[in-house]
Parts: sequence; C-alpha cells; structure tokens
Amino acid sequence: MTVFNVGSINVDHLYQVDHFVRPGETMGSSSYQQLLGGKGANQSVALAKAGAKVKHVGAICHSDTHIIEQLQSYGVNTEWVAKVEETTGHAIIQLTGEAENAIILHAGANHTLTSRQIKSVLDNLQQGDWVLLQNETNLVAEALQAAQAAGAKVAFNPAPMDAELTRKVLPYLDLLIVNEVEAMDLAQVDTIEAAAEKLPKDYPDIAVMMTLGKEGVRFFSAQEDIHVPAFVVSAKDTTAAGDTFIGFCLAELSQGTPMQQAMTKACAASAICVTRMGAAPSIPTMNEVNDFLAQHN
Repeated sequence: MTVFNVGSINVDHLYQVDHFVRPGETMGSSSYQQLLGGKGANQSVALAKAGAKVKHVGAICHSDTHIIEQLQSYGVNTEWVAKVEETTGHAIIQLTGEAENAIILHAGANHTLTSRQIKSVLDNLQQGDWVLLQNETNLVAEALQAAQAAGAKVAFNPAPMDAELTRKVLPYLDLLIVNEVEAMDLAQVDTIEAAAEKLPKDYPDIAVMMTLGKEGVRFFSAQEDIHVPAFVVSAKDTTAAGDTFIGFCLAELSQGTPMQQAMTKACAASAICVTRMGAAPSIPTMNEVNDFLAQHN
C-alpha cells in the first residue's frame, strides 16, 4: 500500500531564545539552524522512516534541489513534487529552553499546487492506498473530495485549523487527525469528553484521532474508543511531535497493524522526537522506536 501525502514543504529557520520576542524588542538568539520542515514534509519523512511507501505531492522553488535530495535520502518518493518560480515555503521558529515554540509561516510554493497535478497523482492510486493532507497547501477541499471519489482511504490533519473548511470536507474523510483544542473547536464544545461524544454522533462515518500532548492520544468512532498514554521523557523541542505521531501511526495502519498497536508505536516515535532539536531531522527510525519500546515494556 502507498500513502500519497499532499503536503507542504518548508525551510525552517530555527532560533533558540530565552523567551518569545516582545513588541518593540530586539533580541539575540543563542543558536540558529536551517532545517527541512513543513507539516507535509515532516509527515512524509515520518512515514518513510516508519517503513511506509510514501509519495510526496507538493511544490518547491526550482532552485532548491537540495530539498529534493534530502527528502529522497529519508526514503520519500519525490516524483510528484513540482519545481516552480515561487519561493519555497518557510517558517521562522522561536524555541525556548522550556521547549515552547512560536512560529511564523510563509506559504510560498506550497500554495501553487494545480488541479492537473492532483488529478495526475490520483490517477495512479491502487486499491487500499491512502491519501493524506494537512492544511498548509492550496486545493485542500478539492484534493480531499477527488481522493474519496478515486477510492482512496482519506486522512486529514487540518492544521493550521480552519473549522469552517474542515466541517465542509468531513464527508470525504475516513480519518480526521486533530489535537484536543481543534476537536473542541470543530465540535463547538468546551471539553474533550464532549467533543469525543459529539463528533461520532454528528459524523458517524469517520474516525477521529485526537492527540492529547502529555496525556497521549485517543481514537474514537461510532464503534470504538481507545486511549494510549504518552511516554514520559524530557522534552527539548516539540516542533515535529504531532507530525511524527501521524506518520508512524498511518504507516502502521497502511500495513494492517491493529489500531492500539499502531498508536503505541506512534507515541513512542513522538516521545523520541521531542528529545531532539529540529523537525524532520528529529524523527526517529523504526529500529529506534522498537528499541525504545523494548526498554519501556
């Protein structure tokens, strides 16, 4: 089975700071790194490191060929990444010593996807393939609807959250992946329990994966409700934790792994990720995840 990931590719500019810069303040950083990032690219790297066959669908500036080489070095298929005139998407990230981050995004080439590009990709789907999207590219609704019509299993991680857009595309999804705040916004309720009760009632045909930070992750649908706790580690950088979880979990599901086992492996991968700096470079391999699980059993 293949996962076609229609997603963003960014260059992350990561600054280590004592605190988030305040209005009118000029502040030095203690370190700076330029790294591969973007929710889409992070999730593709995680999928590949978890052993999935993943094809990334996106766009970068034609001059940034090193990004293609880096994605390929992780095992990501890049044949569907377009090279365009627009600058590659990028993020300015402030990271504190407490592992808190503040991020400014510029979409750039991530918003140059075309309907023709999406159609060409979906024409290559095989039975059982997944299509994964986030909310950092253009044509999100069109791609989700087309993926369902093409017979794919469809997963959507609507970050940055747009509740109105997400409600419109829910009929096209098999799996919705949100954090607890996004779930409550989407359900228009004030508690996690209320969201877990309301979403399956309102949308009985989809399943919801709700990440809970230090509390782990919860999967629920009209048929089941599963909770897996997080592993306790000392966090240095949480930037790609959610993307790592999504990539490892979907990789396991695409290979037929039962849900609870897939969630546990993904939680372990996320736990390792937050102990490292950066986005894509912090994502562990499956061997590292298996070793981590062996130590924590």
